[in-house]
Amino acid sequence: MTYSLAELMVCAASRVFDNDGEVLATGIGLLPRLAASLAMRTTNPDMMMTDSQSFMLSAPNPVSGMTSHMGQANENWMGFARIFDNVWSGHRHALVGPSQIDRYGQTNISALGGSHQSPKVQLLGVRGFPGNSISHANSFFVPSHSKRVFVEAECDVVCSIGYNPARLPKGYTFDDIDIRRVITNLCVMDFGGPDRQARVLSLHPGVSLEEVRDNTGFDLAVAVDLAETAAPTAEQLAILAELDPKDLRARQLKDNPPGVRPTQQETSV
Repeated sequence: MTYSLAELMVCAASRVFDNDGEVLATGIGLLPRLAASLAMRTTNPDMMMTDSQSFMLSAPNPVSGMTSHMGQANENWMGFARIFDNVWSGHRHALVGPSQIDRYGQTNISALGGSHQSPKVQLLGVRGFPGNSISHANSFFVPSHSKRVFVEAECDVVCSIGYNPARLPKGYTFDDIDIRRVITNLCVMDFGGPDRQARVLSLHPGVSLEEVRDNTGFDLAVAVDLAETAAPTAEQLAILAELDPKDLRARQLKDNPPGVRPTQQETSV
């Protein structure tokens, strides 16, 4: 059974929602959205999801092939005010794609380089990251694992709280910060190492621990039971084909690489 790296990442990311129960899942971007939808269809049917507008869905919408919202599985209505009530109550898990992540799990989507007043690259601004990070669970989805993302120093702009004691808000403890998983094109990580250090949980097929370390700007812990990331099942691949009939997932990673990296010998043949 063959599968792409994008499909491997989506299936790995879907597992971040396994034990959430009835929470609002928000996947920002096509692959994270697919991951949340896959979780709702398989491991966590109690999960809630919107149509990205205002309706709660009892079955996730596909990410491609829809021509209208007619016929979608509307269960309830959730306008903007109710979204914020849900966020502040902690009943949400967001799967987001930061531009930078530092050793503390702090993230940046605002600006890169230079000063805050005159950055080299202006991005989105902090958006909802500050409130999200102190209110509910968050996981990170990184399509290109590199030192440009996993930076050596602190993020250029700290948009979300992590496990940095110098930036812990008054009245908060590290137990109030909930960073679940980091899914990249090389591995799966969490912040369960010593002193909340980033820790490698599994390596994607064909990826070495040395490669992950070489592409990370800070030290990494390694799980005692370091594993290979589980391959997608036939059921998961069938559901992904149903959720994305136009195969937009194949366009999300450069050249749509396979999920099992070919060996050097196979590449040269």
